[in-house]
Amino acid sequence: MIVRTLDKCRDSERRVASETWESVRMLLKDDNMGFSFHITTIYENTETHIHYKNHLESVYCMSGEGEIEVIGGETYPIKPGTLYILDKHDEHYLRAYKNKEMVMACVFNPPITGAEVHDENGVYPILD
Repeated sequence: MIVRTLDKCRDSERRVASETWESVRMLLKDDNMGFSFHITTIYENTETHIHYKNHLESVYCMSGEGEIEVIGGETYPIKPGTLYILDKHDEHYLRAYKNKEMVMACVFNPPITGAEVHDENGVYPILD
């Protein structure tokens, strides 16, 4: 059995941050579960370009408000209770509204190792 707390993970190397987001990676590839699980905060009034070419992701909004704009497609509002699934490696912009920092629960398949950050194209590389 694996038991971890968000606070302990946040105070460790499992916390990775950029200018627009923070990801606390609670479950990683080396845990051998076949997926990874993260609590991600999207900072208020920011926009992040993302294109997971190597991963599928499911995201559940726990708090805050914003939107996801699929490049070449629709824009969808995000608020608590919204689930979106990037089942086609959808390239997108993720935005948190002013004064509406978003906290999201995220699942990745294949699982990430914990060291990944978005490259210049918004992609997480496959790391071993």
